[in-house]
Amino acid sequence: MNFSETLTSLNSASAFELYRLRAAIDRVLDHPGWVDAVRSRLHIGQSVEYFDPPTNRSHQGQILELRRKQAVVLDLVTQKRWLISYVAINLDGADVEIREQPKQGLGRNEVAIGDLVGFVDRDHLQRSGRIVRLNDKTVTLVCGQQQWRVAYGLLHRVVDASALSGEMLELEVMESHLEAERDKRDE
Repeated sequence: MNFSETLTSLNSASAFELYRLRAAIDRVLDHPGWVDAVRSRLHIGQSVEYFDPPTNRSHQGQILELRRKQAVVLDLVTQKRWLISYVAINLDGADVEIREQPKQGLGRNEVAIGDLVGFVDRDHLQRSGRIVRLNDKTVTLVCGQQQWRVAYGLLHRVVDASALSGEMLELEVMESHLEAERDKRDE
């Protein structure tokens, strides 16, 4: 399923139409056939991938217990136990990434907690950090020892893995430009 195309269609819908669609989707997902179809393919100790809406990310886990409507899953990274809906388990390895094409920056559905992103701050310095919280219009980033709230439209992906080592990315072009400005001020 192409989530990006679906989101594009949904963006033109009214709030009532979206609410009505959500009610229909919830009714379909609550049908016992979906739960039975997923549950029949699971067993205790099985490794699974599940989607977590608050973090907007897939997680790796292990089935600890199968209940009537939900499974108890041990998150393999955090070692925490979660009670999740059977329909949140990605048994077929479906690509769940949503790749929006915003005019600039990154879209709300393109980032997740823990992602490394960058932005240009008020002083025109390139900064990078890890996302620690997703808000409605902004993300909260940890850049070095500071937290920043940055609009999604100002974010970009960070390609250089060494960029996380400090608060500022050192760019030679910017650095030489800044030195020239300092020299002019000193004259």
